Amino acid sequence: MLSVNDLAVSFRTRRGEVKAVRGISFALARGETLGIVGESGSGKSVTSYALLRILDAGGTIRTGGVTYGGIDLRAASERGMRDIRGREISMIFQNPRAALNPIRKVGHQIEDVLRQHGRASRQDARAKAIKALADVRINDPEARYDAYPFELSGGMCQRVVIAIALACDPKLLIADEPTTGLDITTQKAVMDLTRDLIRARGMSSILITHDLGLAAEYCDRLAVMKDGEIVETGAAADVFARPRHPYTARLVDATPRPGADLRALLPAEARTPLVPHAVSNTPLLEVQGLTKTYTGKSGPVHAVKGIDFTIRQGASVGLVGESGCGKSTTSSMLVRLLDPSAGRILFDGQDIGAIPADRFARNPLRGAIQMVFQDATDSLNPRHTARDTIGEPLRRLTTLDGAARRARVEELAAMTGLPAGLLDRFPHQLSGGQKARVGIARAIATDPRLLILDEPTAALDVSIQAVVLNLLADLRTRLGMSYLFVSHDLNVVRLLCDEVIVMQGGEIVEAGPAAQVMDAPAHPYTRALLGAAPKPPSAPRSPQAPDRAAE
Repeated sequence: MLSVNDLAVSFRTRRGEVKAVRGISFALARGETLGIVGESGSGKSVTSYALLRILDAGGTIRTGGVTYGGIDLRAASERGMRDIRGREISMIFQNPRAALNPIRKVGHQIEDVLRQHGRASRQDARAKAIKALADVRINDPEARYDAYPFELSGGMCQRVVIAIALACDPKLLIADEPTTGLDITTQKAVMDLTRDLIRARGMSSILITHDLGLAAEYCDRLAVMKDGEIVETGAAADVFARPRHPYTARLVDATPRPGADLRALLPAEARTPLVPHAVSNTPLLEVQGLTKTYTGKSGPVHAVKGIDFTIRQGASVGLVGESGCGKSTTSSMLVRLLDPSAGRILFDGQDIGAIPADRFARNPLRGAIQMVFQDATDSLNPRHTARDTIGEPLRRLTTLDGAARRARVEELAAMTGLPAGLLDRFPHQLSGGQKARVGIARAIATDPRLLILDEPTAALDVSIQAVVLNLLADLRTRLGMSYLFVSHDLNVVRLLCDEVIVMQGGEIVEAGPAAQVMDAPAHPYTRALLGAAPKPPSAPRSPQAPDRAAE
């Protein structure tokens, strides 16, 4: 169905030409699902944009050919490509909210595609758009037709994007990181739905992802990309179980899985003994009857419903659950960015929940409770250098000044593995892993006793995630901090946490030691969460010949 031969793509930049894709070749059979895997910057998304000829300004296909069903896509006119896009080849983009028009009803956006390709008239477009929503199993599709994207959850928006992509019955679907940012059960629902629709319609598909576990579960074959090149291809199970290229082996090793430990995720040369951390029986944080209620159009909305839990000094507690379960609302109340409606938050015996959020910023305990936010990019001021960002809490919450503050910033950078030469760079000049280190350095600047981590590795490549998780484990031991680790990735929680709290619908449905909750879950919802997690094949054997040519 699709043949790519010696494809090379480059971009013009102020610093010269950047070669993003360097002469790759692969083929896709009818009915096959190919996974293109690799880390950020490997060229996998650029490859998909080149296939559809939707490269950003400055991007050029330098060499190679792309043939779809006998059609030379590189030689096709732009008018011809507009006819192919959506009708023959469709794409699901990474960020569903960004892919949808925020001021246009979702039903109208589906109609746009149907009418553009002559699949609907003015008279029947609405009915066909509602059917497209029903096909992706959206509840009450007639009502959702009139909804705007901001009125829908992330999972719902992703279903709308899938409905748009499949509206014209294309033969090839390209999914670019379709589950980034979705919680684990929504991710499974979206991936199962996409797989079922592809099979039912006899389509071919390409899944682009940095999640090897996800690719191994849903793809027939894998192509592994690094630095713009394909370094290995093969059947998904074979690539995972017997990686032939050292880079593939590193990616597989870094994939969290049951039974692994934190150090096993790092390259062998970077592994050192993990120092046990001391957990006291003394409570650091006690939550009693914590409640948060909002006033909605149809009455009160109970986001958090009277929950109770304790975090002991030195402990790492995982807080897991689906989007909308109340875990982010809970963490925002604990860090005092949000006022509770009822209940108590006792930190070292003091009820900090009684202090209004707008006054807590000036409280001496402000520096003792800090937070690492989910999106390292969005949580950093784009106009502040890394040095300014790390130094901000020192300026606001300590008496350090001048040389002492500069020395402390450099100490924090060294502690988090951020090279001193990067301190004067702005966020856009840093990689995802480097921005994560800046966020962590800022959070630990005031020697907090409790660190709340809100999905700190959700957007990171698997090997960078491994480094950040190990960094957090080391800092916990060295600085004696307690962690509340908010995440939807149960394999990551298993690695880092001593105890786990499971939330559903604003309530705690299960809590206990991590091993007990993960290995013998008592609540049906916990079992459902564990069942939804991607299941990577068992750990691979190391490549026998690191310098052997890849397939």
